[in-house]
Amino acid sequence: MSNVIEVTQSNFREVVVEADKPVIVDFWAEWCGPCKKLSPVLDELSEELGDAVTIAKVNVDEERTLGAMFQIMSIPAVLFFKDGEKVDEFIGVRPRSHIMAKLEPLL
Repeated sequence: MSNVIEVTQSNFREVVVEADKPVIVDFWAEWCGPCKKLSPVLDELSEELGDAVTIAKVNVDEERTLGAMFQIMSIPAVLFFKDGEKVDEFIGVRPRSHIMAKLEPLL
């Protein structure tokens, strides 16, 4: 079972900013085809990495304020956080190896 957390404006600070481990935040929408392709990759990473990292998802249709806060113009948009700060990001679908290469320095 995946450990992916749905993030909203009300729990963003707790889940992402105050996290004591790296956090990957996936900004997505239900209608987005590329988002649906990326989702299983993130689910797999969540299973594999367990408690070493938090993987969070923000539905941009439901959480427009968070999308605006991070200037999300295209989805999927994946942001990497460490110690409450955004340290990296990418737009679009990327292979697992690309995501791991960005995550490894944060672990």
